Amino acid sequence: MISKKNLIFLGAPGAGKGTFSAMLLDKYPLVHISTGDILRTEIKNGTDLGKQAAALMEKGNLVPDDIVAGMVRDRLAKQDCDNGFILDGFPRTVNQADLLEEALQDIGRAIDRVVFFDVEDELILKRLTARISCKDCGEIFNKIFHPPQEEGKCDKCGGGLFQRPDDSLETARERLRVYYENTQPLIDYYSEKGLLLPITETQKELVFRKLEKELA
Repeated sequence: MISKKNLIFLGAPGAGKGTFSAMLLDKYPLVHISTGDILRTEIKNGTDLGKQAAALMEKGNLVPDDIVAGMVRDRLAKQDCDNGFILDGFPRTVNQADLLEEALQDIGRAIDRVVFFDVEDELILKRLTARISCKDCGEIFNKIFHPPQEEGKCDKCGGGLFQRPDDSLETARERLRVYYENTQPLIDYYSEKGLLLPITETQKELVFRKLEKELA
């Protein structure tokens, strides 16, 4: 069992955040929380924050950090987060991290660990540019590290696989640049708070074993 259950996953695109979120969720009653999912739900449900976000997006504007943080606060306050959660994709900047801390204080929750998947750029680029997705269920494979059992066919639902335009080498390099510019400062931020758990292993079984050991 794990006792440290309120988690943030940090790492570059392709570092394994989604993969290890899924592995933990298979074994423990945690909730995976992505800001993209929250945003879509709030807009669909017509909440006050959702309406504000929708109005901004219709004008082509980014949703401000305080609105996103408010949505995250409301989501983390729900009862299904009592057993723990994984925040994936938020915070992305130090300002968002400050807002998250305030939001957590409002609802009486706290982060137990910030898991940092520290993967070399060369491996990240290999993973991103070899990634293929199912057009039906969205399952993600990798032609090098996690190929489908049958070429071009999803193991999960049998749907066809394709490579997204944003998985090109040029796009992958740009995503890494943005990550280092915006998100890398969070490593120092959470390290200074004593919350950072660096994961440097890359072999799936070793990573998961270390996660369970460090979160026990």
